[in-house]
Amino acid sequence: MGLKQNLHNLKKKYEGTKIAPLFNGFHTFLYMPNETTHGGTHIKSADDLKRTMNTVIMALIPCLIFGMFNAGYQHNLQIEAVSNATGFFSGEFWNMDNLLIGLVKILPLVIVSYVVGLAIEFIFCIIKGHEIEEGYLVTGMLVPLIVPVDLPLWMLAVAVAFGVVIGKEVFGGTGMNILNPALTIRAFLFFAYPTWMSGDKVWVQGAVETAGTADAISGETILGSLAQSQPLNYSVSDMFFGFIPGSVGETSTLLILLGALFLIFTKIGSWRIMLSAVIGALVMGFIFNQVVDMGWIGETSKFYGLMSLDFWKHLLIGGFAFGAVYMATDPVTASQTNKGKWIYGFLIGFMSIMIRVFNPAYPEGVMLAILLMNVFAPTIDHYVVQGNVKRRLKRLKAKTA
Repeated sequence: MGLKQNLHNLKKKYEGTKIAPLFNGFHTFLYMPNETTHGGTHIKSADDLKRTMNTVIMALIPCLIFGMFNAGYQHNLQIEAVSNATGFFSGEFWNMDNLLIGLVKILPLVIVSYVVGLAIEFIFCIIKGHEIEEGYLVTGMLVPLIVPVDLPLWMLAVAVAFGVVIGKEVFGGTGMNILNPALTIRAFLFFAYPTWMSGDKVWVQGAVETAGTADAISGETILGSLAQSQPLNYSVSDMFFGFIPGSVGETSTLLILLGALFLIFTKIGSWRIMLSAVIGALVMGFIFNQVVDMGWIGETSKFYGLMSLDFWKHLLIGGFAFGAVYMATDPVTASQTNKGKWIYGFLIGFMSIMIRVFNPAYPEGVMLAILLMNVFAPTIDHYVVQGNVKRRLKRLKAKTA
């Protein structure tokens, strides 16, 4: 009660000044707003934008914790300090040594992401004189989960600054951006520092630094090896549970699936987008399998490795599952109509696998597919709405004829 009263007093003291949004932001982050609406009809609910964002963060926490364990596990696995995990509850995986190694490497990524991103948000709210926008609460957590664990902190800071300013603030802030901010940040890293985003090495603590791949030793990730037409050396259970190298939060399909169910249950994530993205990915993967089976692509082709992979296994590797659940469903940049969501999600899944196969230098396509469909989402909704209008006018003419 004392903290709440002190915040309220500070809010009143600085009310009307440029730094008032800062106190309002801290106050509403901890407590429900103490404002009473007047006039008109209002929907009474305990939910607000901050609580919605916090719910998404709750769905991301298991992926973050698992990613810390997995970073340490992959390190120990590469130096042969542990054996392959035999199940989700394997003692070789869930031990404190793995957690501490991952924590030391990943926690700084989270801190830099939030410090830089929120600092820019605070600066813009003071300059523009508006309330603090809560959109970066989720973006700040997503960014560390979709970048390589060995990414230098200064690169992350530069990318976050670019993504927040160019990807969101220039369009008017939260709710006005046309591209997903987290993917805008990753796209900047992809084009500005491609050698760090290739995903062709497994990070190992204390390894010798080489050009473009600090703290890494030889040992390609799944997509990297398949792009080189090498055999798949991981079992289905390892890929599903997440005992594989990759970006921090993208490896465990199991936890991503549980997060998807949580977001659907809380009515924050669109099940239509998630399901249609999966269908689109399966269709594209199946088409590639048929191309290989008919002999149109030989084993000597640079596309053979990913094309010949069983179509359903594309769902278990890379960042597809994570992107389809946590970023394709962004309510600001996704389609808004129900039919539009089916089209939007299907095209994301379809193009994700297409780009993954035809871009062997960087065998991942979900980022580019989502960003592309972010641009076309308003167009999809426009034609869906116009189609509904035309059908209603047609029915009206039929009744009045």
